[in-house]
Amino acid sequence: MVNRLDVNDPYFAIDKKLTLILKTGQILMENAADTNRITRTMKRVAAFMRINLDAFHIHITYTTIMVNINGDNQSVTKFQKCIKHGVDMTKISAVSKLSWRAIKKNYTLEDYERDLKAIMYAKKQYSRVFIALGAGLACGGFCKLFGGDWAAFLYTAVCASLGFEVRRYCRKFSINPYASIAIASFASTVLAYFVHFLPGSVTPWHPLLACALFIVPGIPLINSVEDMLDNYIVSGMTRAVNTILMVFSMSFGIVFAIRLCQVEDFTMINTQPSGPYLVYGIAAAIASVGFSTIFNVPKRLLWVVALGGMISVCTRNFINIGLGMGLPTGSFAGAMIVSFIAIKAVHYVHTPIHVITLPSVIPMIPGVFMYRLMFGIININIIDVNSFIKVFQSGITANLTILAIAVGVAIPHMFARSYLGRGKNEHFKRVLRRRSR
Repeated sequence: MVNRLDVNDPYFAIDKKLTLILKTGQILMENAADTNRITRTMKRVAAFMRINLDAFHIHITYTTIMVNINGDNQSVTKFQKCIKHGVDMTKISAVSKLSWRAIKKNYTLEDYERDLKAIMYAKKQYSRVFIALGAGLACGGFCKLFGGDWAAFLYTAVCASLGFEVRRYCRKFSINPYASIAIASFASTVLAYFVHFLPGSVTPWHPLLACALFIVPGIPLINSVEDMLDNYIVSGMTRAVNTILMVFSMSFGIVFAIRLCQVEDFTMINTQPSGPYLVYGIAAAIASVGFSTIFNVPKRLLWVVALGGMISVCTRNFINIGLGMGLPTGSFAGAMIVSFIAIKAVHYVHTPIHVITLPSVIPMIPGVFMYRLMFGIININIIDVNSFIKVFQSGITANLTILAIAVGVAIPHMFARSYLGRGKNEHFKRVLRRRSR
């Protein structure tokens, strides 16, 4: 690795290096990697390209990435916009592996560019129909976790799958992403209202609670909290605002459907899990695997995510119901345990930690309390004081639970990063030394 910027390096070569580094960061940002991971990976790629890291600077926001090389006689700065944000765990994992492989196998810039383009334009592992089915099963799992029966599970899965397809068509016709969310949640809720007239379920209202939860922005929320804890304030705040807009769009669609169908407040129905832990563990596994198809988690890791979902939900239920310590405490413990297990598991499954943890904790999102808060806001002019207090409590519980999940995932990873980072840094230095011989 050179000690300073090589001023004899032609400008087009420096420009190409920076472009490839920016494209690396763009893939990660647009597919829901946290900012710390983006920074570390970009620096690793810069080192592979023999750029002195002391002369290399990165600035990342949610929509723009900037890099600068500042040498003795020249300074080069480039920007890259990040526009199409989604979630693709396979691309995050592939970029991480490519950054290490490029160093170990002494790639040329052309080799790296070829493999990076293959990742950028790679198709999803799951077909369109399979992803829609996965979205439906994810919401069906939520319905079961909320206390619904298996008939309600089936009804929810059908409504959610159709709602997911509506959102896909909205994207196909380039409709505003927030409007797409509102339209999809509206469609799912209307369908769920009509299926409650169908026979076979003793919990006919539960599909209304879960049918639109395939939109729930759990990963942007967790990333926003982790970014702010990592002191990436601008990126974290932007992710948080995006999350809030997604929730508002989702709520608007649901409220519009509820008003149109003249649905009365049904959110005080019993949602307390009462069956065996195994049943709710299976429901959590189904929800985690369903979300994994939406997030394009590698197929080989689906069983790992399913196990993580079972552990997180069963831990939450035991602490919340068995020990009576409350939903936020139970959710925090469930997220913490999965995160600690993932710290060790990544050595065996060879994937970034968030590929395992994020889909595993999504089934703990407190959808019921969010609905109660929403109904309370809708009916604020007609509810009495006692009802208002219950609505306020639901809002506090929902927000504390969501924060507990995000912090529970983030903190173990942050503390472990310094421990794991030492070993990775030593390995990184050894690889670079072998490469320079």
